[in-house]
Amino acid sequence: MNHPPIVAVATDNRPLVAPIYQSVKFTFDDVVQTQRHSRGEREGFAYSRVSNPTLQQLELTLAQLQGRDACLLTASGVAAVNLAMLSLCKQGDHVVSFAELYQPTRYMIRRLLGRYGVSHTILSLEDIEGIEQLLASTPTRLVMFESPSNPVLKIADIGRITAAARAHGALTVMDNTFAGFHNHGQFDIDVYVHSLTKYAGGHGDVMGGAVIARQELIDAMRTDFIVMGATLDPHAAFLIQRGMKTYALRYERQCDNASKVARWLASQPGVARVRYPGLAAHPQYALARAQMHDFGTVVTVDLEGGETAVNRFSEALRLFTISASLGSTESLVQPGRLMWPSDLDAIQRQWAEITAATMRLSIGIEDVEDLLEDMRQALHQAGRAAPV
Repeated sequence: MNHPPIVAVATDNRPLVAPIYQSVKFTFDDVVQTQRHSRGEREGFAYSRVSNPTLQQLELTLAQLQGRDACLLTASGVAAVNLAMLSLCKQGDHVVSFAELYQPTRYMIRRLLGRYGVSHTILSLEDIEGIEQLLASTPTRLVMFESPSNPVLKIADIGRITAAARAHGALTVMDNTFAGFHNHGQFDIDVYVHSLTKYAGGHGDVMGGAVIARQELIDAMRTDFIVMGATLDPHAAFLIQRGMKTYALRYERQCDNASKVARWLASQPGVARVRYPGLAAHPQYALARAQMHDFGTVVTVDLEGGETAVNRFSEALRLFTISASLGSTESLVQPGRLMWPSDLDAIQRQWAEITAATMRLSIGIEDVEDLLEDMRQALHQAGRAAPV
């Protein structure tokens, strides 16, 4: 049986949508060209764990949007965070981290990096003086942070953090997933990490991660990423690239919906606290306005009725789904007990500010009036009737 025939597309007859290069292996016409490629003397592809045309298109798209030189793709957002830290740290290094970090990131720093002799200090993201003092007194390799924080939406003072890190020879790694690719590119961040599962894919049907940085840092990390093998699949890369076509439209609609949801919730009886950076009542509202083009798509709420009210409210919702993650076209709710920071001590849990009365709302692209009506009836079911 013969191999399938090759169908060549003329260079002046390009497809409007780039094809999926669903091939592990690539070939050259002769040994000499194969050797030249292996020595880095010519462009091309050999093995998809190393490089693939479909992945390369997405890498260029994301790097340009974030305002940096280059990008490495991974099979999930957690892989992007973990591989970046593994690649950048060595035995004896110190990492500054925060109680407000994503829990798997905290696990990676505390448990996995700790096994290999990397020490860490946990602070509160709001303790900017403490951050500056620690960096001045303790040689540090990485400062790992996120803004807005997950899930209570604290805003990092990015300018002061990056200035302190630069002054004392530390690299900054920022999980920019909540803010999106169009935010924070103006700051002196060394490495951005993103979960592509969220806003890039946008539809809750594909996973991926990205590490974005200047060229020399990406080049220094590339071999480690290749050897560790958490490579994004070409078909997943294609789906994420397709999702990026509507990224700006989706994010704009979700932000507009989130702002209206936050303002509405802030006026309702039985709602103890609404956290959204776009509300003037947010303690870092001015900082968010100065740093961000918009205020994000997540609204975090505390109900006066505590865990019972949160559970009743979540279960009564009809348009919102109880689910992890965020950034999908659908609106999602995550009760606080599902985000409980059990790895933190009592003081660190106070910094994290996640209680049984807390819930995170990831706002989708539905009609906002439908969302408000859904929350109105859910508040009523929770025993906290909202006025009609």
